[in-house]
Order: sequence, then structure tokens, then C-alpha cells
Amino acid sequence: MKTLPERIAAMNALLAPYAARHESRGRMQEESPDDVRMPFQRDRARIIHSQAFRRLAGKTQVFVAGEGDHYRTRLTHTMEVAQITRDRARALGLNEELAECIALAHDLGHPPFGHSGQDALDEWIRSRKPVSTSLRAGSAEGFEHNVQSHRIVTVLETRGHGNGLNLTRDVVDGLLKHGPVALSHEAQLANACDEIAYTAHDTDDGLHAELFTYDELRDVPLTARAAEVATKRGTLIRSTLIDILARDLLDHAERTSHGGNIPTIGLSPELRAELQPLRAFLWKRMYHHPMIIERMERGKRTIRMLCDIYMQHPPAPLNTLAARTGAGAEEAVKDYVAGMTDSFAAKEIARLG
Repeated sequence: MKTLPERIAAMNALLAPYAARHESRGRMQEESPDDVRMPFQRDRARIIHSQAFRRLAGKTQVFVAGEGDHYRTRLTHTMEVAQITRDRARALGLNEELAECIALAHDLGHPPFGHSGQDALDEWIRSRKPVSTSLRAGSAEGFEHNVQSHRIVTVLETRGHGNGLNLTRDVVDGLLKHGPVALSHEAQLANACDEIAYTAHDTDDGLHAELFTYDELRDVPLTARAAEVATKRGTLIRSTLIDILARDLLDHAERTSHGGNIPTIGLSPELRAELQPLRAFLWKRMYHHPMIIERMERGKRTIRMLCDIYMQHPPAPLNTLAARTGAGAEEAVKDYVAGMTDSFAAKEIARLG
């Protein structure tokens, strides 16, 4: 068997010049290297074995987790993003393992009840800001799930000693869409593949829930094109949408890399224009469907009530978390509530309400 340095050198030789190297840029805290696994292999294991990753199975994507066996949860969404990201990373000559790690960790900070849960926490934190200074810098401006994902892997999770998972800087920096460090090509790819995944699977879930019909999707140019290809191939519109979007990403990278330029990782302007009518369709027929709105409003009320109750009467686990992380009152409440699954949050409000 080749030594680890020999295997790293062989893997690096396959990478594009602009890809991240397999040695990584080091960890947040220095530790002894593994003599078998590469740095990003270790990161992937730490992410998958974390409590935050397991809890994604009980968190909403669009439909409340547990409503049906076949709707996406935050965990299945994450796995789909990671699969698309890794495939496209190989095609682009990027670091597959780094890109996959960023994809696997990108939604760890999502609270229960989907984007409405994020909105509720954001509104609650902002409402507390004028009367309290116990929020740390970086948190007082509101709640954003990418920032919370970063906080989970650097502070909230623990491997038995100290705080955080001690991931490589490459993965940690890749979780923040905005910040002092420019996003790597692997982080840009994971971000683009997140959009590809939710566009395709939200369309699929909406069809499954009968919020709209296949024929109605044919009135949207992009899904009409996908439906035509799917009919010829005998496949699903979901997989055809992924193929159309992912192929555009590769083509756009190739077109922008001519003349030795560093490629642009993302969907082309032409495809983005074609995507807008589908976005508008899903916004109207799915995300703003009365059934979805009612359930999301219920989730927002649950989160706001839990935050208010916990500020007055923090439970023992919340106090333990605050003591371990040194968080102020609001930040500890935010961390505790954001980590909940949909079902735990609903049970808590039933118990306390």
C-alpha cells in the first residue's frame, strides 16, 4: 500500500490548477494527522457522525418532517446536494472530497420548520437587540443558517473534548457565503449544486403532493423542455431537470475558462433567465400554497413562543449548553432552538404551552 503522502501526491496530480489541494490549509486547532485518511476524509466522517447531521432527518425541507414517507427532509436534501456536488467536482477537476464535505455540512445550522423557522429566529433575535447586549458579535444582526452551520462545526458540536469538530479551514471557510475569505471553487460548486438540487426536488415534491400537475408544468418553458426529454428517455422530470442544470454548470465553466482563465462556477446567465419562470411558478403554487403557508406560520409561532419561554425559564440542557460555549442568554436560546427537530419543537410547545 502506498504511503499517505504518496497517495495525496497522486490525487493532487489529478486536480485542476485552481482546485484545493488534498493536504488542506490546516485545522482550526493543531492535531496529529491520520496515517491512513486524507484530511477531508476525516472531515467527512466527523460531519456525518455529528448529532447535528443526524437531526437533519427530522427537519423540514418544504413539507413538515414526518408528514409523508417520500417528501424530502433536510437530510435527504443534503444527501442529494452532496451527490450532485461530488459528481460535478470530478468533471471539473476540483477536489471531490472537499466539495462533498462542504455540501454535507452546508445546512447543519438550519432550524426546524424550514425557511419559516429561520425567519422566526431572525425576527426574534432582531427584536431582542435593542434591549439586550448578551448576543455575541456576529450574531446580533439576526439569524442566518450558514452562519449557524459555521457555529455548529466550530463551537456547538463536540468530539468529547473541547468545542467544535476541528475541521479543516477549507471546509469551515466554505460554509460562509459572505466573509473575509474568498470562497473556494469547491464552495462555489456546493452552493450552485444546492440550488440545482432544491429546484429539482421541490418540483418533484410538489407533483407528489398534487399541488400542481404535470400538464401545468408543461406551461413553464424550462420544465416543458425537461418533460420532453424525460418522455423520450422514460425518466422522471426531476432527474432531467438536474441533468439540464448540471450540464449548464459544466458548459458555463468550460466557456469561461478559455484562454487560460479561471472558470466561473455557477449557472449561466441564459439558464438563470430560463429558471425564473419556474421559480415564480413554485413560489406561487408551492411555497405560497395555503396548506404550506398555514403549516409554516404554525412553525413560526412555535419557535417564537419557545424562545420567549426559554428566556424566562431556561431548561437544564440549555443552561449546560450556555455554560459550555460561554454564550449569552439570547445566543444560547437561539443555539438550543435552532438545533431542534420539528417534532421535538412541537412536543416542547405542547408540554410548555
